[in-house]
Amino acid sequence: MEETNPGWLTRGELEQARAQMPILYVEAVPVRVDDAGEVTEIGLLLRIMPDGTMSRAIVSGRVLHHERVRDALLRHLEKDLGPVALPRIPVSPQPFTVAEYFPTPGITPYHDPRQHAVALAYIVPVSGDCRPRQDALDLVWFTPEEAASALVQQEMIGGQGTLLKQALAHMGRLV
Repeated sequence: MEETNPGWLTRGELEQARAQMPILYVEAVPVRVDDAGEVTEIGLLLRIMPDGTMSRAIVSGRVLHHERVRDALLRHLEKDLGPVALPRIPVSPQPFTVAEYFPTPGITPYHDPRQHAVALAYIVPVSGDCRPRQDALDLVWFTPEEAASALVQQEMIGGQGTLLKQALAHMGRLV
């Protein structure tokens, strides 16, 4: 089924664009914070990959043509966490890092066999009820220490474990 929104490309158009240019993405690490603003939990999605394996992932998705980064973040957070996750996007959204995914492994820690993608990565506090939607099976909340563990890191693919460690470091957590 093809998307009718004019900001989306057809499957064929997307494959052609991916073969010819980098695609812009946003990635969000959903977090719970206490009253002092300290991160107490990090939410990771549980997904089934096309090959049938399970993986942990952060919220991620493309930015549409003529869409503000803020709006793309909100759209993907709602798509993956549900309509009442209540994300708090900063007034001036500035990513904690920029991750560049390549179809060729080893150029950067980030790998996406489909494309060359550039992702603006954010840490986004959420305060509402999160219920995974779309292709996510579950959302599990981890302490920052659990999220940095080797067990969780090995469940993340394409470099998202590295991105999560960068988010933890940005939050002032030792990894």
